[in-house]
Amino acid sequence: MSELSNIERISEEMCADYHQMQHFITESPWDHRELIDKASLDVSRNLPKQKLTGLIIDESGWEKKGEKSVGVAPQYCGNVGKVSNSQVAVFAALSNGDFASLVDAELFLPESWCNNAARCKEAGIPKESRIFKPKWEIGIDIITRQKSLGVKFDYVGADGYYGNSLDFTEAIEEMGYVYMLDIHSDLRVYLEKAEIAVPDKKGKRGRKPTKVQPLSESIRVDRYMSGLKEYDWQELEVRNTTKGKLRADYHFITVFIWDEDNNQMLRRLLVIRRRRTKKGDYEYKYSFTNANLEQYTEKGIAYMQAQRFFVEHSLKESKQILGMDKYQTRKWSAWYHQIALNILLAAFMLKEKLICFDNIPLLSARDIKQWIVFKLYKQISEDDLIEQIMERHCRRQTDINNAYKKQKLMC
Repeated sequence: MSELSNIERISEEMCADYHQMQHFITESPWDHRELIDKASLDVSRNLPKQKLTGLIIDESGWEKKGEKSVGVAPQYCGNVGKVSNSQVAVFAALSNGDFASLVDAELFLPESWCNNAARCKEAGIPKESRIFKPKWEIGIDIITRQKSLGVKFDYVGADGYYGNSLDFTEAIEEMGYVYMLDIHSDLRVYLEKAEIAVPDKKGKRGRKPTKVQPLSESIRVDRYMSGLKEYDWQELEVRNTTKGKLRADYHFITVFIWDEDNNQMLRRLLVIRRRRTKKGDYEYKYSFTNANLEQYTEKGIAYMQAQRFFVEHSLKESKQILGMDKYQTRKWSAWYHQIALNILLAAFMLKEKLICFDNIPLLSARDIKQWIVFKLYKQISEDDLIEQIMERHCRRQTDINNAYKKQKLMC
């Protein structure tokens, strides 16, 4: 199958004029925001409403050479797990059950770019976009925009960077949304609501305390977890996977955190998940939510936590199958044009999966891409292509069936 990865390859394969294609992506004045917003609304309308719909925030990066690509700088790039010369963007996906699609994105501009007017001008960055924003603030901009568009979602999800930001959680609460946010294992919590006051002086030496603080002891969430007994956990089934149902042990407890800036104790529901790895030990996941067990079932809360998988899956699919990270452009408008087209393509892929679900429940973006390439180039016969796809589906279905059999035997 031809890999249509960048403008040069697309132009060659489609016998298109390279310069016209380059102009369409780089210089043409079409509005990327209008296209992204339309794709987002289409995804919102097309997603099934069988379960809670999440707007899941995540970031992704691309390693880049040189210093001309817009936003490129030495910064942490999650794709390689270290600081590297890269571009980083904040993305959002809508997710419901087994279906999800990217619906928004904003490029992160490091301070080194925002402080360099000449560099920003050369990259074509609009003046109003040259203001530095941390990633959590970009995330809030995306949530606010999706809400104003009328996109329907029941809760907001994100990883530990966002979960550890009180500003991020406070902004979501002010918008009236439930959130399910991962947190770092070293975050400290209070098992009871602590009194806040200026503590008494201890001993005769040293200065007398003047700042208010919680008067009881906090504990790291991983330390709290290590003290749990086996009966403190309950097994829940939270979502489908290619290897059967995802099952994990869960623990829920109401805790409090100290908002030092406003001198107040904030209530949270701490959600801890543990899963046994192939090596036989456990891996743990910690999350905060402002939902409570009076509003939602434990299975419903566990479901919200497990849905963050789908933004990662959507990003992986967009990169590996749809070529989102294969572009060779440098300017601001070109980056957004490329991303807008990719989000539109992802929305199309989702719609095709939903249309074909009753007859082809395992249809993937790879299958759809392969079919489109076939229809354009017909490198093999239609019967051979269908046979390839069905053989792939049979292998996947066999893996799923075997996984279910193993789970039933374990039960």
